[in-house]
Amino acid sequence: MEEKKFDFNSLIGFVLLGAIMLWWMYSNQPTPEELKAQEKAKTEDVQIKKTSTDTVNIKNVREPILQVTDSLSLSKIQAQLGDFAYSATLPSALDNETILENDVLKLVISNKGGQIKEALLKKFTTYDSLPLYLIKNHNASFNISFGTNDNRTLNTKDLFFEPTLSKNGENQVLSMKLKVANDKYLEYRYEMKPNEYMVDFNIQSQGLNSSLNTAQTVGLDWNLKGYRHEKSIQYENQHTELYYEKDDENIDYLSMSSDDSAIENDVNWVAFKQQFFSSILITEKGFNNANLASNNLVEDEEIDTVFTKEFYLKTPLELENGEFNYKMNWYIGPNDYQILKKYDRNIKEVINLGWGIFGFINRSVFIPIFNFLKGFIGSYGLIIILLTIIVRIFMSPLVYKSYLSSAKMKVLKPEMEEINKRLPGKENAMKRQQETMALQSKAGVSPLAGCIPALLQMPVFFALFRFFPANIDLRQQSFLWATDLSAYDSVYQLPFKIPLYGDHISLFPILASVAIFFYMRMSQSQQMNMQAPAQEGMPDMQKMMKMMMYFSPVMMLIFFNMYASSLSLYYFVSNLLTITIMLVIKNYIIDEDKIHAKIQENKKKPKKEGKFRKRLNDAMKQAQEQQAKQKRKK
Repeated sequence: MEEKKFDFNSLIGFVLLGAIMLWWMYSNQPTPEELKAQEKAKTEDVQIKKTSTDTVNIKNVREPILQVTDSLSLSKIQAQLGDFAYSATLPSALDNETILENDVLKLVISNKGGQIKEALLKKFTTYDSLPLYLIKNHNASFNISFGTNDNRTLNTKDLFFEPTLSKNGENQVLSMKLKVANDKYLEYRYEMKPNEYMVDFNIQSQGLNSSLNTAQTVGLDWNLKGYRHEKSIQYENQHTELYYEKDDENIDYLSMSSDDSAIENDVNWVAFKQQFFSSILITEKGFNNANLASNNLVEDEEIDTVFTKEFYLKTPLELENGEFNYKMNWYIGPNDYQILKKYDRNIKEVINLGWGIFGFINRSVFIPIFNFLKGFIGSYGLIIILLTIIVRIFMSPLVYKSYLSSAKMKVLKPEMEEINKRLPGKENAMKRQQETMALQSKAGVSPLAGCIPALLQMPVFFALFRFFPANIDLRQQSFLWATDLSAYDSVYQLPFKIPLYGDHISLFPILASVAIFFYMRMSQSQQMNMQAPAQEGMPDMQKMMKMMMYFSPVMMLIFFNMYASSLSLYYFVSNLLTITIMLVIKNYIIDEDKIHAKIQENKKKPKKEGKFRKRLNDAMKQAQEQQAKQKRKK
């Protein structure tokens, strides 16, 4: 191997390169004047960055819309806006945003229009686990249009408001002022309380009487497109409606199934109500000549759209001595009965619990029982089952009376068949009916005794039909295979869509249909015992009841496939319990021999004829006499 030696030429080369580098750095260093200029530029850059980010809770999201850079721009704005051009010259004439926020609600208010740009419900998510917004991406607009004394028509949605954020105790207060001059303005005042969905909202002005054309109508326009939030847009759309309260506290609504509109006077509040969430505008001074409209946006059930319905409110505002003075409230939150009923404005009525007795049963019975059970039971599926058991136990005396009446009619049936054989033919129909009723009266048996208990159960049936779909507590609560008790419980997705049925298979409706089939099969034999033997010229009740035995389960299977799984779970458990109660009554409580002996005793006792029975018998006798006269004439 060759030995390495020190290379003097390389050393000289490195020394020369180093010297050249030092000379270049020295000759290119900045002068003192250049150093001062660089320091000044850095300071200005920091100030610019600070100005653009330090907005005191006001977020800058876009570049300025209007910038008054010279007298030409100012004159152009004044030509367009007149007295209201002043607001466009202020630093707030930017598309900035101010945030009002508590633990449950977040509102983003825009300088442009002074209106709510975003409304986020912080404790809820959509069916696909996204943040739940009622207002976002320009799906809503709030505007006041007015005339000026120089014959202009302006819209607040196009003008800039100056925000001022402050505190009133624990409440956040946002004053949005559309300034005409330093001492003249139109103000939107928002006040948000901690943990509240209700926001105070006042519209007031100062000094505008000299700028407004009071002869021209001042109009309020509020519209909103309802975002889809639930699993089934068709089912959600069925429960999405525009509600409003009139001055006499009567609640009315527009059609849920199609486009609808109405013009009303003295409207206290207007609710753009979706299945589980609402935006409600409440006013202390009623809206007169309010033009309300609801447009259906789910036109094709084959296509899932982003929106369900679009709502409109157009109404004139009354000025007081040329000034605005409206005290309002804005509820933006869930359709929770417990939350809504604490506000003394009757807005709880946006939750459709049923009219009349059905709503009374829900408010007085089922809501208190449900709230009691959820206080110590975490599973809402178990709560539904326990609620069903309570209802069935409460209704069991009616089931017993119905079955007892059926057993009595069964014992009496041979004697009624004997009457039919003894008085055959159409000509004896009236006499046959009269003797049958006389026999039932002597025995102390009434065919209505079995029908009345069944009718008394109907209000409970319809009340619960409204209760479960309206109960927000069931929303996104899982039970067994159902991931959301407020939506359908799909266990298989079909590769095609069946008309009326859908593109999936729900299991709870299938179980409920099977339970209903067996219940109706048992009920059919019971009801046939209560029916008098078939008479000539009368419809065959057996065939009709057989048709119902198959028709009802099929209808349940088809229509409940899209309904809330909580509803199908209730009907499944309810019919199972009813079948069990009927079997217990039949096999362990009812004794037909004792019933027969009791009927024979009743026959021997003198029976006082009631007023209704007497009138009925007299009417039948008159009909018999008229029938006999007609025969003699022939």
